[in-house]
Formats: sequence, C-alpha cells, structure tokens
Amino acid sequence: MLDADRLQRLIAVGRDLVSQLDLEDVLDQLLATAQELTGARYAAVGVLGEDRTDLARFLTRGVDAETQRAIGELPRGRGVLGALIAEPEPLRLDDVSAHPASYGFPPGHPPMSTFLGVPVVIRGEAWGNLYLTEKAGGFDDDDQDVAVVLATWAAVAINNARLYAAVEGQRDELAQAVRGFEATASIARAIGGETDLSRVLELITRRGRALVEARTVLILLVEHRELVVAAAAGAAGVTVGGRVPIDHSTSGEVLESLRARRMADVEQAIQIPVQRLGIASAQAALFAPLVYRGRALGVLAAFDRVTGDPRFTADDEALLEAFATSAAIAVATAQNVESDRLRRSMQAAEAERRLWARELHDETLQGLGALGVLLGTASRMDASPQVRALLESATEQVRGEIANLRAIITDLRPAALDELGLVPALASLARRTASRAGLEMATNLADLESGERLPGPIETTIYRIAQEALTNVAKHADATTASLALHVEDAAVAIEVTDDGGGFDPEEVISGFGLVGMRERVELASGSLEITRIDGRTVLRARVPFPR
Repeated sequence: MLDADRLQRLIAVGRDLVSQLDLEDVLDQLLATAQELTGARYAAVGVLGEDRTDLARFLTRGVDAETQRAIGELPRGRGVLGALIAEPEPLRLDDVSAHPASYGFPPGHPPMSTFLGVPVVIRGEAWGNLYLTEKAGGFDDDDQDVAVVLATWAAVAINNARLYAAVEGQRDELAQAVRGFEATASIARAIGGETDLSRVLELITRRGRALVEARTVLILLVEHRELVVAAAAGAAGVTVGGRVPIDHSTSGEVLESLRARRMADVEQAIQIPVQRLGIASAQAALFAPLVYRGRALGVLAAFDRVTGDPRFTADDEALLEAFATSAAIAVATAQNVESDRLRRSMQAAEAERRLWARELHDETLQGLGALGVLLGTASRMDASPQVRALLESATEQVRGEIANLRAIITDLRPAALDELGLVPALASLARRTASRAGLEMATNLADLESGERLPGPIETTIYRIAQEALTNVAKHADATTASLALHVEDAAVAIEVTDDGGGFDPEEVISGFGLVGMRERVELASGSLEITRIDGRTVLRARVPFPR
C-alpha cells in the first residue's frame, strides 16, 4: 500500500505530466520522477519502432555522457528488454543476469542487478517501456505500483503531446496552404485581365519578391536550349536579356526536374556564377519552376532574404512553388495571346503582300508594259536620230523597271507558291538568288512527291525562312557556293540552307539578319531553328511539324 506522501506526489506528478504538451518534456519528467519515487539509480525509456519488435529510441537518466560514449550503441531491444517487448507486462528482477533472456552487458556498461520494467500502453497498444535499475535492497511491490501508475500517467501525457503535435502540424500546414492560396489569389488579382507579357512578368517578379522577402527575384524563360532573363525586381544591376544554358546549370536542372530547389550556399551549390545574371553577389537562393500543363516555361529565381537569415526556409519554398504555379498560368496566357497576335499580324502581312503583288501585277506592271509598247512604236516612226536614240533608251529603261517590278512582285508573293506548290517556288527562288548574287547553287528538293502539297501556312513558313536565309547569303555571307535542300521526315518538313561564306557573329545569330523573324515563324509553327558552322560552311536548318 502506497504511503500518503508517495500518493500525493504521484497525483501531483500526474497533473504536471498531463499538462505538458511537448513530448521530450514529458519523457524527461517521467524519468526524473520515476528515479525520485522508486529510489532507482538509473532510469530509461525505450520507444518502440513502427513494427513493435524493437526499440527506435532509448533515453536514459543517471548515465553520464562519458559512460554513454564508452557503452557505444544504445540498446535495440534484445535480452531482458526484448522479453518486455514480447510480453508487455510488469517485470521485476532481483538479479537481471539470472533471467533466461539475459546475455550480459557490453564493455563499459555500469554494473546492474536489480531491475523493474513496466510497459507504456496507449489506447491498448504498446508504445514503449519504462526501465528502472539498481535500487539498494531491490524493488518492491510499492515500487512496481508507482512505476505502473507513472507509466499510465505518461501514456495519457504522451498521447496528449502527440495529438497536440499533430494539431500543430495540421495548423501549420493549413496556415501554409492559406498563404499559398493568398499568393495564388494575389497574382490572379494583380494580373486579372492583363495579357501584355512584359507587364505580367514585371508583376510576377515584384509580387514574388514581396512574398518571400527576397533581395532579388528574376524570371528566366526558355528560349531554345537557353534560359533568358525576361524580368527582374530588386537588383539594379540585373541585365534583362542575359542568358544561361539549360545544360550544366542549376536553373536548367530545376527546369528539367520540375522541382524547386533551395541553396544555403550559392557559391558552393550553383553551377554558373550569379554574376552571369548581373547579380553582384548572393549568399542563398531559391529556384522554382514555372510549369504549365506539364510544360516547363522557365524558372522563378529568388536570391537572399532581406530580413534576418539570408537563407530561405522550407515554408518559403512551398510558398514560392505555389506562387510559381499561378505565375506560370499567367505567363502561358500572355504568351498565347502574344503568339495569337503575332500570328494574326503575319497572316495579315501575307494577305497584304498578296494584295500588293496582285495590284502591282494587274495595274502597275501592265501600265509599264503598255508604256514600253508605245515607246517602242514611237522609236520606229520617222524621227530625228537624236529622238530615236532617246526613245530606244527610254524603252530599254522601262524593260529594266519591268524586270525589277516582276522580281518585287515575286518576292512579295510568288505565284508559283500559290499555284504550283512549295517545291517549284523554292526551285525558282534558288535560281533567282543564284543569278542575282553570282552564286553556284545546288538544290535537293525531291523529297515531296510530284504535285504533293503541304498545308498552306506550313508552305508559307518554309518558303519565307528559305527566302530570308538565301537573302542573307546573297547580301552578307560573301559566299561563292550555296545549297538549298528540302527533307520530309516523320510528320515534319525540314529546310536546310548552307553556304561557304565567312561565317557569322553569335550575337548576330540571336538578334540580327532577320533571324528574329525566322525564329518567330518557326516557333509559331511549333518547330525548331538551328544555325551552326560545320567544316567551313554555315548551316541553317529549320524543322516544322505537320500532320500527314
């Protein structure tokens, strides 16, 4: 029978234990109280693993740090401890070494003989065990009753602490979800009906920077096999238009994995120095992919928190990921609107070209032809030699202007493209370019079957790319030979223009010589454009998919 003092102490301990909401505090108080009320020299709690067959944790009281280091690995639930796991009932021993399951202590372990173990059972399921050892004179029935009551109080307190931790975790998750929702709603409200891509990108960088309190936020958008800085907020030195490769770059890895990445030490973790982006220095970074319908559009990159620790947290990562999801929708929408606008503009330009070509042919060309006939007739009439010479000269000049006008009409919209198809139009283009520029021109246009026609927009796209490429060769390449080839591949048509000219400047490939227009045409057709230098020749290759 427990004496009044011990009983009062147990009641007080029970009140204290069940008021604790931190699991570690509960276990620490359990061990201290068990030592105090039983007189044990050593106390320990073993926490069972998920499969309930061994110990996942083992906490001790009474064993100093030096002794613990000498013992080495903590018990996993073998021997006598395993017997209590196998049968969760109180176990009291006067000599632990005499138990059939005992197989001794490891080197450095303090000597122990008396032993008392009781299970900690939560909602009918064993959670762990309380172990007490080394009481002078051994443990008695009262000690066992105390340990059982303590284990019962501990079970209630541990369950409360676990429930509290679960609620706290759910509350944190809910708070994070709310912040993510607010971020999503924020970008939706800020952008609303905005469809101008540059404005959308500006809003995203500013809102993203405020969301994670970053010093600098950039948006890098995919352009071929590169990422281009499309917008920036926070750092004055960032150069919009700066480029980094997708291959062998951290931003490229984020783009291709479609997963966010935090870096606590930018200098050590990032593959390409931030100076390439115009950022003077950075300690920490957070990258989130912009993904729309499974397609990676780019990367949202934040550098250095402006308050406190410059490193970003897991919460920041979750927030920026949620924000990037909404931002990707806004970017994709603006890009689609911009593409539609560009497509309509190109279609309108082609219609205008066709109209001008028809009017020049039907009116201006016919008028010049009639004028040439009149001048020719007049030159054959009786007139002085001086007048006849002037008339013949005027007639020749009109013929020259007629030839020039025919070339202009053909450049505006070749009749062969509309009436005969892509192959005859390309063959005529190659002949005209060779004649004008004095080039030796080779053609290989036999991949399409005789009379086979491609969809009209694709024929126009391929023809205009070939036209621009051959114009560049004639005007800028200083070449003597060139070639034009058409290849039909699996559900795609490719055009290839090569020349033996002096090559090109990489910067001009990006922005000059009409290449922006060529890239726009190819991208609108969901194709690809490559310009390379192979064996002393410049090779331009465009590939456009089409249904067959």
